[in-house]
Amino acid sequence: MTVYSINKGIGWASSGVEYAQAYRCQVFRKLGMKAKFIFTDWISYENIAHLTRNLGFEDKEIIWLYTFFTDFKIRPGCFTLSDLEKVLPPIIKCKHLGKAVRYIFANDFWATAYLKDLKSDIVDRVEYVSGANLVRKDYYSYGRYCSEFYAPENNRAKLYQRRFYNEDGTTAYDEIIDGDQEVFKFKDEILHSKHELLIKMLQELNFSKEDIILIDRAGGQGQEILENRGKAQVGTVIHAEHFSEAETNDTTILWNNYYEYTFEHDDQIDFYVTATDLQKKLMEEQFLKYKGKKPQIYVIPVGSLNELKKPDFASRKPFSLVTASRLASEKHLDWAIRAVAKANKSLPQLSLDIYGAGSERSLLEDVIKEVGAEDYVHLKGHQQMDDIYQYYQAYLSCSTSEGFGLTLMEAVGSGLAMVGFDVRYGNQTFIADKENGLLLPYDRLATVSEYVNEVSQAIIKLFSSDLAAMSEKSYAIADKYNDKQVAQLWKGVIESELHCD
Repeated sequence: MTVYSINKGIGWASSGVEYAQAYRCQVFRKLGMKAKFIFTDWISYENIAHLTRNLGFEDKEIIWLYTFFTDFKIRPGCFTLSDLEKVLPPIIKCKHLGKAVRYIFANDFWATAYLKDLKSDIVDRVEYVSGANLVRKDYYSYGRYCSEFYAPENNRAKLYQRRFYNEDGTTAYDEIIDGDQEVFKFKDEILHSKHELLIKMLQELNFSKEDIILIDRAGGQGQEILENRGKAQVGTVIHAEHFSEAETNDTTILWNNYYEYTFEHDDQIDFYVTATDLQKKLMEEQFLKYKGKKPQIYVIPVGSLNELKKPDFASRKPFSLVTASRLASEKHLDWAIRAVAKANKSLPQLSLDIYGAGSERSLLEDVIKEVGAEDYVHLKGHQQMDDIYQYYQAYLSCSTSEGFGLTLMEAVGSGLAMVGFDVRYGNQTFIADKENGLLLPYDRLATVSEYVNEVSQAIIKLFSSDLAAMSEKSYAIADKYNDKQVAQLWKGVIESELHCD
């Protein structure tokens, strides 16, 4: 029996979907259940093993669509500069460029080797340039597993082919690329799209009646999964708001496009998994109202806590706020910064540390400078948060939608008082208004200035409250999210689905 979880991509600044999978992976290990996590996106900037290990996956638990048809295993990089130099043309000059090394050859030909990190000589990829034209990229883990070939077009490098190798250097298959068109050439087979490549992998996995498939991302691959499920049971994991409230009325509902395919084909879905009771209840009501159906929906938190972090409350930094998330627009971290700057006028000791990485970092840096908050608002980057929350007094969320909120769970597990908007589903799950924090009214038609004022006033009110009592209430809320309880929920679902008629 194997539980397969199917996703698309993964990165250093991963979303809650990938973190949810990482928690699930730990649960399955504790239960002694075999689990595989399938990623189907092309990843060019990093060895996938570095990304998956960063979240706690083991190499043997990972399947990547693009190396599935080779004999390369998922492993961290160990191909060194010394290994590379043995296969390069005669080197005229070598220049170190921080996280890269430039090699100059004869005839205006050169290569740049990009390293795993600044302290390493492990090669991730090598880019070859002739004259001013990029001609090839080679990708490495413990050997070269892929090459990309380029030709100049309109003063730009155009990718026209990828070649995937076996460990001995022989060709496993080629991908021919012409704009949006992809053709995959195997020794005895030609596939005319990535969809067909995905189908080939799914069929070769040969799912049995003892297997379960969990769809974490269905977009662009839901049909292929359902049509090639074999005899496996299939479940869809709901990670976010599943419908658009603004586009829903008494007769019509607009499903979130990430879940639309599996909702519209609910006759092929054996079960759904939500992270909260609130979302399950709403989904049940909506399926009955708009589809006249009663799907099987289980509630399983997407995360769990190994232990509660309980330092002496007096050891926490006074007037300290923390938040952790991707640095993305939907998290409204700019509101948080502006609100803290406003509250700081009444609470001069107030501080906010923001953990996470993402595309909005430079914008947030600009906001910090704009409001003059450089001394007390800090961007701390991506860090392992397990032991960090406990040094703060309160957690601040300005997100207006959280399917669960792993960081909210982790914050209450470290006894933080909470501030957030009264929005589905995470805030309503982890923030008990006036008990362990403050739930703020949310009007989606309000202005940014109104949101900032509201949050600012709440921060001031929070720090005049009994934070120690709020901390104890947070621990009480967190208590039901321990590893053992969540593991038993998964165990029950899997046993139920595998033994159903």
